[in-house]
Amino acid sequence: MTEVDAICLRPWAEGDLGLLRAQNTPEMLVHLGGPESEEAVLDRHRRYVELSASGTGRMYVVLLGPDSVVAGSIGFWEKEWDGASVYETGWHVLPEFQGRGVATRAAVAVARIAAAEGDHEELHAFPPVANTASVGVCRKAGFALRGEHDIEYPAGTWTRCEDWWVPLG
Repeated sequence: MTEVDAICLRPWAEGDLGLLRAQNTPEMLVHLGGPESEEAVLDRHRRYVELSASGTGRMYVVLLGPDSVVAGSIGFWEKEWDGASVYETGWHVLPEFQGRGVATRAAVAVARIAAAEGDHEELHAFPPVANTASVGVCRKAGFALRGEHDIEYPAGTWTRCEDWWVPLG
């Protein structure tokens, strides 16, 4: 990996609302129900800021290269799944940085952080079956496919998703 390809994860902060707005586009959210209202974006930003303080997960800004260019976001949070408390992860990489392995490297990094700092034994990602890019990230990041499930997201919308997971122990 060259220095230009290096990524860094920085904890989500108050000043990161602009990134959330930049990610709130039809293209970026095509598999997640489409763009949210401004009120929903502000609520999501508040939840991201508070996540680390809650002890139930963390959100990060993905920085790329020696100039720490903002390339996207990734995080992990608690989820009840199949009778156990696990972590779930999800990411958004801005269009100009897609196809460069940024999400894959960020997923590997966030799994390491969750393993080191968290208290759950598994990290899961639930990309919609139709989201071939995110399915590829899971595969390339070393996650194992456990199966398919219908998952409600956003509220009121059921989507067929794949359950990819990696052990954290």
